[in-house]
Amino acid sequence: MITWDILAGPLLALLIGYALGAIPFGLILTRIAGLGDVRDIGSGNIGATNVLRTGRKGLAAATLILDAAKGAGAVLVARWLWPGTDLERIAAIAAFLGHLYPVWLGFRGGKGVATLTGILIALAWPAAAVFAAIWIAVLLLTRYSSLAGLIATWSAPVTALALGRPGEALLFAGFALLVLWKHRANIARLRAGTEPKIGAAKA
Repeated sequence: MITWDILAGPLLALLIGYALGAIPFGLILTRIAGLGDVRDIGSGNIGATNVLRTGRKGLAAATLILDAAKGAGAVLVARWLWPGTDLERIAAIAAFLGHLYPVWLGFRGGKGVATLTGILIALAWPAAAVFAAIWIAVLLLTRYSSLAGLIATWSAPVTALALGRPGEALLFAGFALLVLWKHRANIARLRAGTEPKIGAAKA
């Protein structure tokens, strides 16, 4: 029989993870800076890459760090509250979904790369290190932020498998599929040759 005592932990982990993940730092920071609604420029996204299109590199960096921190924070809070359980993975899933689909923004959130970075740091730091190295390398070679994020994201399940952690590999593959889905417009632009590059002059 399923009782409240059994459900309480997972439900609370979901709530904490989602509440943290759904904080729209890109939107908050740009509004505090007096730049209006970041959703009205560029891709309309609330992530760091779109914040960078305001011309404020510091705000973009802060958005990247805070979006990663909320992913890591959800895992670490769950680990502290329920040590030795799998509830940290539930919190990670909830935080990721909260970032992608925040209820207070009409379920239109970010694309998940920065938040996934934080989750990887907390759950499997070697995967995070490989992720970061690949993201930086692809970005430097192509200057396509979207392509760098997509390729780096798929390195996570591969790294987890190489480390002999199939459970985390499956989890990271699920995250990667969601990142792929959220980048479908970017993929179309990459194929058409119209995806904007980081640092490119505005038309």
